[in-house]
Amino acid sequence: MELHSSSRLNRGLVPDICERYLDRLPLSQEARDRMLRRIAACEPADAIEAMAILHQLLAETEIDPANPAATSIDARLRLSYGLGLEETGMPSPRLDRSPMAPANWPPHPFRAWIARLKNQFDLGDRVRNRRAAKPLKPDSPDPRGHWHHVGNVRRFVLLGLILAQTIAATHFMRAVLPYHGHQPAEVVLLSLFAILCAWVSAGFWTAMMGYLVLRFKHDAYAISATSAGSEPITEEARTAIVMPICNEHVQRVFAGLRATYESLAKTPHLDRFDFFVLSDSSDADTRVAENEAWVDLCRNVNGFSRIFYRWRQHRIKRKSGNIADFCRRWGKHYRYMVILDADSVMSGDCLAQLVRLMEANPSAGIIQTSPHAAGRQTLYARLQQFANRVYGPLFVAGLHYWQLGESHYWGHNAIIRVAPFMKHCALGRLPGKGSLSGEILSHDFVEAALMRRAGWAVWIAYDLPGSYEEMPPNLVDELKRDKRWCHGNLINFRLFMAPGLNPVHRAVFVTGAIAYVSAPLWFMFLLISTWLLAQHTLVEPEYFTAPKQLFPVWPEWHPERAIALFGATTTWLFLPKILSIMLARKQGARRFGGVIRMTLSMLWEWVFSMLLAPIRMLFHTQFVAAALTGWKSQWQSPPREDAATTWHEALRRHGWHTLLGLVWTGVVYWLNPSYLWWLMPIIGAFILSVPISVLSSRADIGRVIQRLGFFMIPEESEPPVELRQLGHYMEHKKVPHSFIDAVSDPAINALTCVFSQRRLRRELSKYRLHLVDLAVKHGPRALSTQQRMALLGNAAALSLLHFLVWVSPDAHPQWLRRRHLRPVLVKPSTL
Repeated sequence: MELHSSSRLNRGLVPDICERYLDRLPLSQEARDRMLRRIAACEPADAIEAMAILHQLLAETEIDPANPAATSIDARLRLSYGLGLEETGMPSPRLDRSPMAPANWPPHPFRAWIARLKNQFDLGDRVRNRRAAKPLKPDSPDPRGHWHHVGNVRRFVLLGLILAQTIAATHFMRAVLPYHGHQPAEVVLLSLFAILCAWVSAGFWTAMMGYLVLRFKHDAYAISATSAGSEPITEEARTAIVMPICNEHVQRVFAGLRATYESLAKTPHLDRFDFFVLSDSSDADTRVAENEAWVDLCRNVNGFSRIFYRWRQHRIKRKSGNIADFCRRWGKHYRYMVILDADSVMSGDCLAQLVRLMEANPSAGIIQTSPHAAGRQTLYARLQQFANRVYGPLFVAGLHYWQLGESHYWGHNAIIRVAPFMKHCALGRLPGKGSLSGEILSHDFVEAALMRRAGWAVWIAYDLPGSYEEMPPNLVDELKRDKRWCHGNLINFRLFMAPGLNPVHRAVFVTGAIAYVSAPLWFMFLLISTWLLAQHTLVEPEYFTAPKQLFPVWPEWHPERAIALFGATTTWLFLPKILSIMLARKQGARRFGGVIRMTLSMLWEWVFSMLLAPIRMLFHTQFVAAALTGWKSQWQSPPREDAATTWHEALRRHGWHTLLGLVWTGVVYWLNPSYLWWLMPIIGAFILSVPISVLSSRADIGRVIQRLGFFMIPEESEPPVELRQLGHYMEHKKVPHSFIDAVSDPAINALTCVFSQRRLRRELSKYRLHLVDLAVKHGPRALSTQQRMALLGNAAALSLLHFLVWVSPDAHPQWLRRRHLRPVLVKPSTL
């Protein structure tokens, strides 16, 4: 691109442009006047020459005539931030690569089974087949674990309880049906009932054992009991705190990271930790905001040598690929890493205790904390926070009781032993075509299974305090998250028969899929129930169903048995919640707003959960059907602020639910009005889905409820320091800069150029010159997301664009309008 001069110069505009440019830099009035005098003394011929002299004076060195603004990057950075290239030019450490590749991938269960048969019967090919199978040898100090036998006994007991409860309930359900399971439709209904009953029973017994563990406070195998909490952390136990992000709410991300960092700084162990923000962001405005937020964070906590930032150009394998990329680049320098989500906050004591637990348990590969949900204000989020805080501990403690060292890993707020993770947990692509092939989406369950397959234990530290996260602010956003999780769990089910996996983690793959497949099963159960109602109402009963039958088959209705079965099912669903309230009351009801408010909150949460369950059922049914028929999931970051659902969006999402509920109500009322009372909790939720979704998303309603003392949690009544700091930083957050600022503002442009300094080249490609010309003449709206990111990724192109939007007569006014600046209307001459 050439810079053209003007034959006629309006000299009054030359100092004006320089004055307005210097106004954007934090110069004293004396320094500003001195620089303007020096520019005037040079008698510039036009605006281009005046601005070139300005950049030369800022840099105090010779400029590049083809790109004057590139010379002053370091000077503008020092003036604006008090930092130079040596502080900000290396936001991430130098590379020190290590290999990390999938082992025995893709998993072929039948191929491994055939290979074992050949090794057993074909002596001539034994060595060759062993090489092909590559059996994995566990390499942990204690692959089996001293707790393994106890865990097996407990799981057999759990399986027996589930089977006994399911068989008894199914037998009772068979007695309720008019033909006692002798008709095909009743057989299908009983089969669906048995599956759903087993699913409910598993949750019931998990909560029961969790209650016993928490009530009597005796767990001989609790991982948290293996450390006293005062042991020193050695220099060798270096830990990386890793936060993968992608197009997140930047202020919230760095506010939470700052609260975590400052909490850790209050302990004597800060020098054992490094922080890494790993960005996959593809939005130009977000990337600019991340750069500035990282610099601000490092300046505020003096963390330039301890807090690192890396933007990844190619988003391969999403979050799992981002973490694997970190491991390949810097993993060998750390014994452990703590994975944080974008909304995670952890206390320094919690982080230090996780490291101590890892040191005390050399066979532990992953230790997962139980994060407490807090920080949201919408009614929906407050309900979920209350449920998470009151009921959640029972289920998490119960999971630990049954699973022990073969537990879940949820992908964040957990510590991982880096070396075995790099060796055994790299993920490849699943072969095949369709939506259930390709990349592993819900990577956390798979990584836990691979870690355990290699002999490393996976624990849940269910009683470790100081771990926090946030809930989705409304039902629609939660369902968007469920859509991704549904797809990921169905993909994971393909690994059920992968060779070498532990039976517990095979069961985790099954339960992960059933968590969503149970929705269409429940929907089918309701449809078949309605069909049976129609059949019994409209079709004449058939008393003789077989040839030469001597006695008729009489349909029998037993309402008392149906009521008893309904009561038993209700007990399974709600007894854990009652026990949770009893436990919370024993531990201190005042933290939950007092006994009365806590009890009323529980009752309201019951009603709300009963209304939400049918709505979720319809959505999950849709998700499962779409995933199995070829739908591809779009993974987007959930909102990190209290976002309300509009009536238009709710009608678009739930309108067909309302229509279905009205039609279903009419059909059932026409068939048998008395049956309508049994279905009303379900079809009533369908009809009310739109107002439920809208009203529950309102933050103002949530704040009124909070002031009345309902749905209170300890993190609100007695907020920890970390959450108080997070709230303070969010209240005083500054407006983030955008891509337009990265082009036009002298300070933001310099900072953004520094993050692309490694790609600074004197010669620009034709493509980037074309982008610069397009941007100058047609403004930011003419640029696509990919074009904006291409400019941000090249410091030479960005600095040239910065120079031209200030001096070119063709510059689009939108570039400088954001800061109330006017473009220079002169025709420049060639330099």
